[in-house]
Amino acid sequence: MLEKANLLKLARIQMPFGKYAGRVLIDLPEEYLLWFEKKGYPDGELGSLMQLCLALKVEGLDSVVKPLKYDNYP
Repeated sequence: MLEKANLLKLARIQMPFGKYAGRVLIDLPEEYLLWFEKKGYPDGELGSLMQLCLALKVEGLDSVVKPLKYDNYP
């Protein structure tokens, strides 16, 4: 699941609903992702990406993804 395509999605796909609607997934607060971990992630790709996002944040690797937010990145 740790593929370049998924990392790009974390950096560019916006949260479609809720308190942080419109914020790219990698910028979601860790506490918000932990709440979803307890209550249940959304079905499908969004839930999988949110789980990956939380794993990266817990390991302190979210800073690796943040530069991918910019369109000039290959």
